[in-house]
Order: sequence, then structure tokens, then C-alpha cells
Amino acid sequence: MEHWWLLLPLSRPQLLALWLWPPSAGFLQVEMAGETQTVLLNHNATIICKVQGYHHLDITIMGITWFWKHRVSATEVKLFEFFGDHQMTVRPGASVSPWRLKRGDASLQLPGVQLWEAGEYRCEVVITPHKAVGTVWLEVVAYPVSSLFPEQAMVKENEEQLISCMASGFYPTNITVTWKKWTPKNPQYVEFSEGVFTNCTTKNEDGMFNVTSFLMLKPSLEDNMTIYQCVVWHESLPTSQRLNFSLTMIESEKSPCTLKYVFLCAGIIFVIVLILSIFWKQVLRQTNALFSIMKAYSRNTQIDTRETEEL
Repeated sequence: MEHWWLLLPLSRPQLLALWLWPPSAGFLQVEMAGETQTVLLNHNATIICKVQGYHHLDITIMGITWFWKHRVSATEVKLFEFFGDHQMTVRPGASVSPWRLKRGDASLQLPGVQLWEAGEYRCEVVITPHKAVGTVWLEVVAYPVSSLFPEQAMVKENEEQLISCMASGFYPTNITVTWKKWTPKNPQYVEFSEGVFTNCTTKNEDGMFNVTSFLMLKPSLEDNMTIYQCVVWHESLPTSQRLNFSLTMIESEKSPCTLKYVFLCAGIIFVIVLILSIFWKQVLRQTNALFSIMKAYSRNTQIDTRETEEL
């Protein structure tokens, strides 16, 4: 204040009245919380609306009106109205604190906000004869409840294992589900997409959504102690949800003809070959003897034929 000395002759009550005197009409403004406010489903919402430039207000000579307009409707609905001793509440539980209003805070309190209450909210402040208006868009979101099944498993080598990651009860519909894995050889979570299938988002009767992502594994012994992680991101979450699945590999049952049974199998095979060899030799001997008998018989037959002819 350039000429502060002009105030010296004034008394303390006069200085206080001058300090609390409202600004000119052109300076009456309300401050909102940006263009958009976000609130969780079933939580209490405080829709910000503060009168600028006033340190103290006489609420008996001012008025506050709050309007709501649904995103798909052009019609405004009056939710709350306060003028002096008159107060009207259309939305159950809606209120503006008189104690805060005296300090220029005309914020609207809404308990237990529902999905359908998203939309445009308009704050209208009247300090006779001036008026200020501010608008804000309220987004209602619901965070997903995520689950992983199973959380751990013991799998044989080359045996398929299906893992499902489900996120349910979220709003709005946009959501991201990705998979990462951690191995002892590479102790950092690395995103991958092989073997991953995510189905389409489905809508519940209450307007919220569900989605499930599947991971099909066919691991080897090298994948032992690998940790697979399902990562869920939604705009309602301050940070991503991370759910881990631990994989423990077990060796497949060994075939009877491997390792400790290999010599037994070799012995059995040797005995079988030996028996077949002996049997084959006997067959050959019998065959040769049969051929000899037939040959001798053939000679005797020829000799008898000759003798008969000579006679």
C-alpha cells in the first residue's frame, strides 16, 4: 500500500471494516479444483468451490446454489440451495458447512457417491449484488479387486500349467493387464507376452467391469524358482497392483530303462538275443538234416527206378 500513512488516523474498528470490505464486482470469483475431480465409488466427495478475496463473509446476506448435470443429459438439477435462513437439499446428505462458508469456502459435501452421480457440477455464489459461477467435472471410479490362481505350483518338466489373473469390479472400463517374470539368472522383472491371452472386458449388472488374463506355461527344469507377476493398472489406483506366482519344478518319473535300470535292461536284452540265437541254430540244424534225408530219399528212388527198368 503506497499511501499507508493515510490510514494512521483511523481507529481499529475502522481498519477492520476496511479490510473486510468486499472487492468490486469485477473481482468476485470462485476457485474450483481444476477442470476435473475424481472420487472413489461409495466414498465421500468434497467438490471444491472457494470465494476468492474474502477473509470473512456475512452468510446472512449471501447465497449458494449447487447444480448437477449428467454427462448424457442437458438438463441441470438443483442439488443444494442456501440463502440466509433458507436451505434446501435435493440430494440426500448434500451440505455446505456454514462455519467454512463464513471463511469463503462454499465446497459441497456429498456422502457415499455412486457411479450415476458423475457429471458436471456448477457452484453459484451470490453476494448481493454480485454473482460468481464455477464448474467442475466429477469422475467416479472404482478400483479393481485382483486375484491370481494358483499362487504357487509344483510342475513336472514339459507339463502345461495355466495361471489366471482376474480383475473385477472396476470402473471405468479402460484397464491394462500385463505379465512379467523374474528368474535367478536375471533378477529383474521383465515383461513378456508369449503364452498370454486376455479375454474381453465384461460388464456387470451394477455397471462395473471384469477382465481375466491367462498365462499358459510349459516350463523346463531351467525355469525352476521362476516368479511370474501379473500387473494390473487402472486409473483408480495410485500404483499398479502386482500379484506373484511362484513356480517350482520337479523331475519327471524316470523310465525303467534309464540310469539304475540300464544294466538290467541290457542283461535282459542279451539273454533274449542269446536264446534267439540258440533257437535259430537248432532250426538250421533241423532244416539241414531234413534236406539230407530228402536228398538220400531222392537217390534211393532213382536207383530203384533204374533196377526196375533193367528187369
